[in-house]
Amino acid sequence: MMRKPTSSEIDAFIAKYPKDVQMILNKIRETIRNAAPGAEETINYGIPTFILNGNLVHFSAFKTHIGFYPTPSGIEKFKKELSKYEAAKGSVKFPLDKPIPYVLIEKIVKFRVKENLAKSAGKKRKR
Repeated sequence: MMRKPTSSEIDAFIAKYPKDVQMILNKIRETIRNAAPGAEETINYGIPTFILNGNLVHFSAFKTHIGFYPTPSGIEKFKKELSKYEAAKGSVKFPLDKPIPYVLIEKIVKFRVKENLAKSAGKKRKR
């Protein structure tokens, strides 16, 4: 049986970065925790991940940006608000030299929570 990563592994992941980036990553983590209180923390794809009835969101840091991965539906739903950032099908880059949009991250996470809970409820009804 595989061992499940713990939140201490996310602590270790964040600790690898410079102090200023650690502060941002910790604030993103706290924002996600507050928006998705029932979600579990883990490491998936080598990066911090929140799970609630499946993958909810992932995040990481890079040299010039924070990568935030709310799945394609999260990007699509907030396309207008995310238009000033570089985005792809399931990811967005928040530049480190600009303010991080924590309120927008919170909105996206809350949307993803509703989406995953609805998807889970739909699967239970089909049984």
